[in-house]
Amino acid sequence: MRVALFVTCLADGLFPEVGRATVAVLERLGHEVVFPKSQTCCGQMHTNTGYGRKAVPLVRHHVETFEEYDAIVAPSGSCVGAVRHQHAMLARKAGDHDLANRAERVATHTFELSEFLVDVLGVEDVGAHYPHRVTYHPTCHSLRMLRVEDKPLRLLRAVRGLDLVELPDADQCCGFGGTFAVKNSDTSTAMLADKMKNVMATKAEAVTAGDSSCLMHIGGGLSRLRVGTRAVHLAEILASTETSGVMR
Repeated sequence: MRVALFVTCLADGLFPEVGRATVAVLERLGHEVVFPKSQTCCGQMHTNTGYGRKAVPLVRHHVETFEEYDAIVAPSGSCVGAVRHQHAMLARKAGDHDLANRAERVATHTFELSEFLVDVLGVEDVGAHYPHRVTYHPTCHSLRMLRVEDKPLRLLRAVRGLDLVELPDADQCCGFGGTFAVKNSDTSTAMLADKMKNVMATKAEAVTAGDSSCLMHIGGGLSRLRVGTRAVHLAEILASTETSGVMR
């Protein structure tokens, strides 16, 4: 299958290893991965901050960039959630019904990594090896918007050498929420403190999730505490093998 990588702003600007890991997993499974170079921000940040009309040009650009592909995969439940639940709505509110229809078609072919692997490819064991104690944080958008449910856990359980431990109060938000962490920093910090306490209670070497944004928030907090627990994206764990070494 020919798959287009929707890499997201965070992976492109701050965590390129997550994009490379996504490509590694898909290519290992025998699929061709292409990277549309014209891709930019999907407009989620604008929409969530109340600038929906200003996001419409970004929606149009996203549709024009990806509408030729039959499968679009992103290592982010948040950005995929925006494509599925915001793009057509924004176009329709702006009165552009043609764009709304095109956005809906793109949305039906856009997948978060774990749901693409499990639901579309029918794969749970991707041949990964990661000999560490790991706990999983289900991010809000993947949990509540995309409803990926236990797909990331099924993928993690198939990773050789991985010791998966349950995270207490896993369904509680980590407090990032994009600009929420800036505009409501005190509340965000309190939520992060609760999440870090639960992560540390697992004695995990690594906390993983399907969104770099949440991992940036949690990982930043843990690094300041110097507890030694790493924040590792799900794609990086799935890309790790005995021969390639552990990806971080």
